[in-house]
Amino acid sequence: MIWPLLVALALEAALGWPARLHARIGHPVGWLGRLIAALDRRLNREGDAPERRRLMGRVTVAAVALAAIVPAYLVQARLGDGLLSTLALGLLAWPLVAARSLHDHVAAVAAPLARGDTDAARAAVAMIVGRDPDRLDAPGIARAATESLAENASDGVVAPLFWGLLLGLPGIAAYKAINTMDSMIGHRTPRHVDFGRAAARLDDLVNLAPARLTGGLIALVSAHPRASLDAMRRDAPRHRSPNAGWPEAAMAAALGVRLSGPRAYAEGAADEPWLNADAPDPGAGDVTRALALYCRGGAVLAGALLALAWL
Repeated sequence: MIWPLLVALALEAALGWPARLHARIGHPVGWLGRLIAALDRRLNREGDAPERRRLMGRVTVAAVALAAIVPAYLVQARLGDGLLSTLALGLLAWPLVAARSLHDHVAAVAAPLARGDTDAARAAVAMIVGRDPDRLDAPGIARAATESLAENASDGVVAPLFWGLLLGLPGIAAYKAINTMDSMIGHRTPRHVDFGRAAARLDDLVNLAPARLTGGLIALVSAHPRASLDAMRRDAPRHRSPNAGWPEAAMAAALGVRLSGPRAYAEGAADEPWLNADAPDPGAGDVTRALALYCRGGAVLAGALLALAWL
């Protein structure tokens, strides 16, 4: 499955997911999202007991995972080996690896922030983070964009490739289904604290290895690898997420800035600990440097896949 992953990564890096294609057929994550939303409306009933809602949440996880895995397995089994099969599998995996899409979303924050247009930067960062954009100043916008880049380098690029290497197209499809469920229902809100528990815990599990690999990759391509590794070991366990703190702490130390810290969401404030706490807040230039670091990491990742393919 290494060559199809390289095809998928090359297509995504070159083209992203074209707007014309999105307008015509949508996006696989959007298809999964509609299924998850339908099951949420139908099975997550307000009057049910917590035990019932947890059970229905597990049913939802199983149904969505199977809806992603079974078609992917059947297609991969049908295609077999050969050049045409490699290209076809690469095309199918293409929208499930979000390398360029992530870069472009963060670059859309960095550009207006560098011009001093905080209103446009707030609007752009609201597309990629869940915190309240109206309460973000310029350093807060820079922190949010940089944290999103670090975390989603794992969720959007490294993790799909990791599970694709292990389990092929069904592995990538299963991972995207789990990650999409977590983003939609894996929240500790009154509606989803029980129903989304299984999705959140499963997402934590499947991201354990990719998040740590991503942190190591960021450290490897940074100018301060030892500082990044030290920050991961010191700060990542203090993060609210068992996984996101690893790439975020590595990115913070690689840039020489602090990340995380207190933030405001629509449902209330969260008093989170700082990562690399003794450093200053990031600015617009640091978001640009983070994007350059991300591109270097992507090149190293592609090179590693190519080396594995030749071996």
